[in-house]
Amino acid sequence: MQTERANSVGQSARRDPKVIVGAAIIEGGRVLACARSAPPEVAGMWEFPGGKVEPGESETVALVRECAEELGVRVEVGERVGRNVRMAHGRSVLKVYAARLLHGDRPQALEHSELRWLSATELDTVTWLPADAPIVAALRPLLHTP
Repeated sequence: MQTERANSVGQSARRDPKVIVGAAIIEGGRVLACARSAPPEVAGMWEFPGGKVEPGESETVALVRECAEELGVRVEVGERVGRNVRMAHGRSVLKVYAARLLHGDRPQALEHSELRWLSATELDTVTWLPADAPIVAALRPLLHTP
């Protein structure tokens, strides 16, 4: 997907939207949800951990890095979950991947105010960020009792 905008001399410049990756970390039939601590307008809302893909990074490398930074865990990235979600008026796109914890790592709330493991029946007990909400329906079938 590309967006078009006019530069200072009126010519069109094409640029790809920034890619934001998220991890649906699944363990024991539950997914990890993270409560935002900032900025104030979204504090207390829930998301899948992740962040921006930096120049030169693949989506999976970025997701592994973000999970280490935000949660202090190592993950193995699996298949995509759901569709691309357009964000920031089309300037960004969210792509969520299923993931699993490696080596018995346990997530820590390094950048979030709270972490919760949610089963399929508990997914609607938190208020998801607007960008993460469309992923929840696609995630439900992946959360089964082991």
